[in-house]
Amino acid sequence: MREAFDMKVNVAAQARKFRGFTAMSVVIGAIFAAGCTPTEMTAGSGVVEEVSGAGGPPVMRRLTESQYEQVVQDIFGPTVELGGRFEPDPREGGLLAVGAGKVSVTTSGLQQYDIMARSIAAQVTGEDRRDTLIGCVPANIDSRDEACARQFLSKVGRLLYRRPLTDAELDARIENVNLATDEFGNFYEGLEMGLAGMLVAPQFIFRQETSEPDPQSPGTLRLDAFSKASRLSFFLWNSAPDDQLLAAAMNGELHDSRGVARQVERMVASPRLKTGVRAFFSDLLEFDKFDELSKDAEIFPKFNFIAAEDAKEQTLRTTVDHLVTQNGDYRDLFTTRKTFLTRLLGALYRVPVVSPDGWEPYEFSETSQQAGILTHASFVALHSHPGRTSPTLRGKALREILLCQKVPDPPGNVDFNIVQDASNPDFKTVRQRLDAHAGEPMCVGCHKITDPIGLALESFDTIGGFRDTENGTPIDTSGELDGVAFADASELGRAVHDHPGVSSCLVNRVFSYGVGRTPTKSEKDWLDTYVEAVFAKDGYKFPQLLRRIAMSDTFFRISPTEADAEAPAMASAQTFKTESEQ
Repeated sequence: MREAFDMKVNVAAQARKFRGFTAMSVVIGAIFAAGCTPTEMTAGSGVVEEVSGAGGPPVMRRLTESQYEQVVQDIFGPTVELGGRFEPDPREGGLLAVGAGKVSVTTSGLQQYDIMARSIAAQVTGEDRRDTLIGCVPANIDSRDEACARQFLSKVGRLLYRRPLTDAELDARIENVNLATDEFGNFYEGLEMGLAGMLVAPQFIFRQETSEPDPQSPGTLRLDAFSKASRLSFFLWNSAPDDQLLAAAMNGELHDSRGVARQVERMVASPRLKTGVRAFFSDLLEFDKFDELSKDAEIFPKFNFIAAEDAKEQTLRTTVDHLVTQNGDYRDLFTTRKTFLTRLLGALYRVPVVSPDGWEPYEFSETSQQAGILTHASFVALHSHPGRTSPTLRGKALREILLCQKVPDPPGNVDFNIVQDASNPDFKTVRQRLDAHAGEPMCVGCHKITDPIGLALESFDTIGGFRDTENGTPIDTSGELDGVAFADASELGRAVHDHPGVSSCLVNRVFSYGVGRTPTKSEKDWLDTYVEAVFAKDGYKFPQLLRRIAMSDTFFRISPTEADAEAPAMASAQTFKTESEQ
């Protein structure tokens, strides 16, 4: 690593404060030290084999975009800007949080991490923030101050790495700060280099879980205390552990069930729980797809980037208010008429909104078809085409996202001309076009399980506006969901509310979100039992679901069979492989 750093310092001396070396040299040096090329860093597979007994392997996950942003905000404040872009997070098992265990960092992605690291570090050490964020002042700004650098990097490093730095790690960072300070003749520029190196280091970008022998159960393994702290914190807050949680890990409190319970109760009672709940439902509802959402501007001039952001925010505000603030029944999300609107959304829904700016509570009337989050623009717009609705996409999304039922992809040679031709005088409504299309033998199977659901939402156009006719023909919104008939969108919401799969799907998704992988068979059996025996008894209260999972032994249990093989690799900070080595 030192050779890589020295090489970059020489380049910097020639280029006069070329800042590109500050973070990249550190992480590239770390990868070289591990015997790898910087072409691609890859996290652990996260693949779970079926094993006997509850538990699964420890997982290494790349921070998702939302987690990276949240950690930076929590440590350095909400005004610090990232200044870069993220590579797409893959979705696995319906969740980005699970796909994060199967991701790579390409050369391009590493460069973006470096850009963000340098941008953040420059802001933190800049004149307008350094007095607040650094916590010490160098004796001489033009020269080294190892004591101040050590104080700052040890404190920040503990939060970034989610554990205390080892003496060797801290010494190496201080040496880099000293060398950069000598080169630039400025303590803060040297400190900027040290912080940037930490922000681009694998120990920050990847959440590595490590296992250790369980002294209370010989022959078995457990997560170490800092892995437990991270699992809890990202699960409940979507961010790194705070000082209290790290202290609990340090003093052994997290290896005691009562200690875990104290921390979980504290975290669930914290306002930061709302941030965690927002993050989970953003992931579950696939709101990352809003980044690519577009609508035909000629047909729908009201829908723009602001409307899309408002649509997403409406559902998240409604969800957090109902589940956390009101402590309501999870299933009521699909029937509630209470929500929050902006003036722009009010115009889209064609309802009066008084506030010219910002959000205000709103409740749709009992006669309105607007009932539950399935009728929000965030759902019907996200699962529609740019210029027309799609009952098939909407039905598919409902089954896969909310019921955890996989809908097969259509065959590659399907003819969609009938469905797409809205001008055909013989098929004036989507229902008529789909009936004609689904008559093809290769299509009937899938459309049978998606279209009856999606057609209930045909009262809402592709941006969420209400309508009751299409091409002058009344829209038929009747259908059935797994044997339960309904007449319209509001009755569909009731059918979803009462469907046994909606609660079991949620519990499985929540557990997967927390552990970063799909449940093992034994975990799945436990979760299914949990749904029937506990979640229902608790009144389907979401915070209580989080609390019970986080306090359970199953949430932290490690499978001896697979973890034995993987734990040593996970314990190393240099566990990165190139694509050719896998």
